[in-house]
Amino acid sequence: MLSWTVTFLVIAIISAFLGFGGIAGTAMEIAKILFFIFIILFIVSLIFGWRKTPLD
Repeated sequence: MLSWTVTFLVIAIISAFLGFGGIAGTAMEIAKILFFIFIILFIVSLIFGWRKTPLD
């Protein structure tokens, strides 16, 4: 998921450099949303990974 975030960020930067404002804004919003989803999933996996107990 982090690779998709970086991909949309690169698209946004290239689009902004070339002057495509609408495309750059949309790609940046997608990158921001994916980044926050990645961070939330990372924190959840850390919490549940530490609480791991063997099931008998």
